[in-house]
Amino acid sequence: MVQAGMASINERVKESSTFVQQLLQELGKVVIGQRALVERLLIGLLANGHVLLEGVPGLAKTLCVKTLARTISTKFQRIQFTPDLLPSDLIGTLIFNPRDGCFSVKKGPIFANIILADEINRAPAKVQSALLEAMQEHQVTIGEETFQLEDPFLVLATQNPIEQEGTYPLPEAQVDRFMLKVLISYPEKTQERQIMERMAITNPEASVQSIISPQQLLEVRQTVSDVYLDEKIKDYILDLVFASRDPKGYKLDLGPMIQYGASPRGSIYLALAAKAYAFMQGRGYVVPQDVKTIGLDVLRHRIIPTYEAEAEGLTSEDLLKRIFEHVPVP
Repeated sequence: MVQAGMASINERVKESSTFVQQLLQELGKVVIGQRALVERLLIGLLANGHVLLEGVPGLAKTLCVKTLARTISTKFQRIQFTPDLLPSDLIGTLIFNPRDGCFSVKKGPIFANIILADEINRAPAKVQSALLEAMQEHQVTIGEETFQLEDPFLVLATQNPIEQEGTYPLPEAQVDRFMLKVLISYPEKTQERQIMERMAITNPEASVQSIISPQQLLEVRQTVSDVYLDEKIKDYILDLVFASRDPKGYKLDLGPMIQYGASPRGSIYLALAAKAYAFMQGRGYVVPQDVKTIGLDVLRHRIIPTYEAEAEGLTSEDLLKRIFEHVPVP
């Protein structure tokens, strides 16, 4: 019976995941290299999780998100976050009409399916909290009215790690709302040559076709939810998360290095992201390597190192690598 169910899921995944290669092909017309970045954006899309991209300027963060939005026939809004941005600039406001003495609602750019929040850490706390409600509850409050946001709704945010003047670091509560935090590095020399040859022209825009509709995406998400997660894999995910909270219990010498471990969202998002990654590989079941491949991106922003760890030059990523090396793989 279980085998029949697995065969059915595998078949559905193989049929449903054919668009992934087409989508990667379309993205490849514009974005050279950055395979890990593209895959993480797709995981966010498939698993219904927001993605935070961090990297120095010029690494194609904005370009990649814009191109991804063009492959889906859906509403897309790019919002440039600045220190003088107001919540009403994001969610909308009430407009007074003197003729009839009534207020009418003018909706803001948040009412779209894919939101590119460019340089999110440049916006003040009020704007960040307005975005927080939209990300978590999929709803927005304007005046006394609450409006539901259309599905799919996805926030893909970018931030620049080197320029801290005039920035407002995202609070832990907001960072935790992102399924993935992806660190983007410089391309290799051969890739940069290709980028230079393709983009060093006056009009580098390539024609990107729409591959999937919002309705199809919602149906695909249901298939991703049905990807099989074995009990041993569930235990492995829980062991990784609990090892970040209680290193001593897992015989890890990291006690003085971790101030706060991963929240329960870490377990939920790691399971979802692993399912989405397995789906992208055309599999109807999750293997431990899926968890290991995506684990750092899911957990790196959920672990807070202590001052002792920072004094030794250890980042949350270094601590996570130790956990992944130590926790036995099923």
